[in-house]
Amino acid sequence: MLTQELQEKALNLKAIDKIHLIEMMLESLDKVDSEIEREWIAESEARYDAYNKGQIKAIPLERIKGEYTK
Repeated sequence: MLTQELQEKALNLKAIDKIHLIEMMLESLDKVDSEIEREWIAESEARYDAYNKGQIKAIPLERIKGEYTK
């Protein structure tokens, strides 16, 4: 019931107040998980190191775009 009450109150706000509420809600969803961030950094560094050592090869952008734009 609380969600419905909030929704009703939010819909009755002035336009500028709705904008501020939306901005706050979006910012609350945009928090970085530091553990995931560390894992991605470690993974990207490992992949870059493997590339520099010749253990993996790069894939041309055109090939990737072709696979995902079909």
